[in-house]
Amino acid sequence: MLERKYFSSSSLWLVVLLFVALVTFRSSNIQEKEISWDVFGYYLPIIATFQFDDPLMKDRSWVEELNAEKKLTGTVYQLSTTDSGEPMYFFLFGISYFYVLFYFIGDWIAGFMGYAQDGFSAPYTIALVYGCMIYTLIGLIYLRKILRHFFSETITVWVLILIVLGTNYAHHMSIKNLETVNVLFFLATIVIWNTIQWHINQKFKHLLAIAIGSVLMALVKPSEILFLLLPIMWNVWNKESAIDKLNSIWQRKFQFLIVIVVACVIAFPQLYYWYLKTGFWIFDTYKNPGVGLDILSPHIFDSLFSYKKGWLLYTPVMVFALIGIYYFQRRNKRIFLAVFLTILVSAYIVFSWTEWWYGAGFSNRPMITYYPLLSICLGYFLVELLQWKKTMQTVIFVVFTFFIFLNQFQWWQLRVYILDPYRTTKAYYWASFLHTSVTPEQRGLLSFKRDFSAEARFVPVENVFTKRVVWNQFSDASDGYHLSPESEEFGFNFRKPFKELTKKDHVWVKVTFDYLSDNLGEPVLVAAAMIRSNGAYGYQTFELKNDTSRWQKMEFYYLTPEIRSINDQLNIDFWKRNPCNLRMDNLKIDLYETK
Repeated sequence: MLERKYFSSSSLWLVVLLFVALVTFRSSNIQEKEISWDVFGYYLPIIATFQFDDPLMKDRSWVEELNAEKKLTGTVYQLSTTDSGEPMYFFLFGISYFYVLFYFIGDWIAGFMGYAQDGFSAPYTIALVYGCMIYTLIGLIYLRKILRHFFSETITVWVLILIVLGTNYAHHMSIKNLETVNVLFFLATIVIWNTIQWHINQKFKHLLAIAIGSVLMALVKPSEILFLLLPIMWNVWNKESAIDKLNSIWQRKFQFLIVIVVACVIAFPQLYYWYLKTGFWIFDTYKNPGVGLDILSPHIFDSLFSYKKGWLLYTPVMVFALIGIYYFQRRNKRIFLAVFLTILVSAYIVFSWTEWWYGAGFSNRPMITYYPLLSICLGYFLVELLQWKKTMQTVIFVVFTFFIFLNQFQWWQLRVYILDPYRTTKAYYWASFLHTSVTPEQRGLLSFKRDFSAEARFVPVENVFTKRVVWNQFSDASDGYHLSPESEEFGFNFRKPFKELTKKDHVWVKVTFDYLSDNLGEPVLVAAAMIRSNGAYGYQTFELKNDTSRWQKMEFYYLTPEIRSINDQLNIDFWKRNPCNLRMDNLKIDLYETK
């Protein structure tokens, strides 16, 4: 079945055909605000330098004014802060390296055609969109070269079809081609190809390409430094081969010293920026305690099988790549360990991220970076398949066909908002399975809807929310609670572990109380947040009115954020920002949770 004559045509022509299809589809799906959300963050160093003369990001006000004008993002999370509170870039410079040429092309076109040279008018968008398709093309070309190194033309054609049409690859190389995974896939193929070639002929140019590709991957996404496992472990499968590898490196130590220097030069702008801003050559800008690597509690099952964004649920054809790992080990032990360890360790890191669903993408976005390696595994599965009976080949061919259809259909469902990128549940998935439309009743099966602003408004709906009281008095005084002018800045400090609040993934917290204050300065705030060992997240404040003449009633609702650990604690306290008397009574904390 797989050896039919019409599959013997050149895989290079298939690459051309697939690329033309991707470009054509992308051309009909260019949005006005392509430079928004994460892409806006990657783009910031460029416009900060060439539009606002603020390359070090000393002033965040222009970013906020720009966002208020153009509505590019819900909150300005694209900026982080130094330990002293000064603004700095949240994302590393890696992607901006790949944008900057197309920024200048767009700027020239904008000036020539009379568009606003503001970094955001149509020529900039068009230049970025089509410019980044170049990385897609290069990635496809090198993927083909890698596959042809290991496999026949027939196997290469099949793997290319399955990867491009049967996975989430097409989504992220077309509609989402300005995001990191497009560049990472391209760089991964460069590193893999040059790893193959260096171990054949030990030419310096291949070693240099490995170093440049690897450091750029790390500057795009720091965890991708792990991709160095591949060239390090290549051709290592036992003790003797490991010794041979070390000897080979030692014999070419001067080559390695040169490429290390080159890698440091490429990384220097990022390192020097961190040093200028913080005094440290390495600095973690991901300062949100609610998000990080949960190394000891990875989200493996959800990442693989969740109806929300499970990789194998929405990209089931990759099951055959995982099966192919077994045949890979049997047929090519010399490089198996390098490929297997790179996939295993990298996937573990991907699955350990708190927000394991990775935004609004299709299926598990970061796994696309490792598709060039998984393609080799898939190729070895197909090699084995050719040894099976024709009946079994036919069955697998039918399964392949269905998985490609399912992938394309569910991608279409995502684009027309039948599949929700954040809220799909098991019940909704099957209610909408292979449907071209859904009813309001079916949409009621989606999980809770969060917005992307810093605020959330509680709307009680009959038969949706249930109420439970968790606190209805003060424990230390029968006549209420008093914060005197001499008391500490923060008072009350209600704390409760999330696991004691609800078994759901979120809960609304309603706080009501009466208060009387003689405050004439900055208003007293009630602060609510989730607390863990390394800080607070989901932080919100609610302001008390400065009215000293009478008792007043306060009521506010707080929605718990995406919880990192059920052991994290809800914290509610009063923030007295200047000396004053504050009396409170009749405090009550109610919980509203979804049925």
